[in-house]
Amino acid sequence: MARKRYTTEQIIGLLREAEVRLGQGQAIGTICRGIGISEQSYNRWRRDYGGLKLDQAKRLKDLERENDRLKRRCPS
Repeated sequence: MARKRYTTEQIIGLLREAEVRLGQGQAIGTICRGIGISEQSYNRWRRDYGGLKLDQAKRLKDLERENDRLKRRCPS
């Protein structure tokens, strides 16, 4: 089975949808099945992107990419 890659925008949208459903009293397992992800993915995304706005998440990814590039360039 092929893995589906989600963009940062999609992840944040799914997390917002999950928060709304949690507020309505649904269980996390039910929410994850409904949006088509595993609970592990939900927890990892929530740890990485929870509370971030879209522009903040994009900035974070840009900084991580730049950091990786600089680490590869400068041997320690």
